[in-house]
Amino acid sequence: MKDKKSAKKGSWDYAIVQTGGKQYKVSSGETIDVAHLPAAEGSAIELDQVLLVADGERVRVGTPTVEGAKVIAEVLGEGKGKKVIVFKYKPKVRYRRMKGHRQLYTRLAIKEIVC
Repeated sequence: MKDKKSAKKGSWDYAIVQTGGKQYKVSSGETIDVAHLPAAEGSAIELDQVLLVADGERVRVGTPTVEGAKVIAEVLGEGKGKKVIVFKYKPKVRYRRMKGHRQLYTRLAIKEIVC
């Protein structure tokens, strides 16, 4: 547990944020991969759909989001996920199709949780 004197007001251990239709548990200093976001590499981005913020003693749950809370992150770069192969066929008629897909993602470094 943190000392009450050392814990400054507004410092939170972790938050649950929603982006790209998925939810992520994030802490300051972490690196996460999220669905592709239209942001330049090195730019700062604010994730404002914060569903929950918490530390060792306090928890704030939003309805559906926490009022005034946001997570500030830096865009580290973009990439592609592992290739997924889709193969469909119909037996006895020589119908075969194979297609691959690689999902785009954006890598974020979590800088700060503000509430």
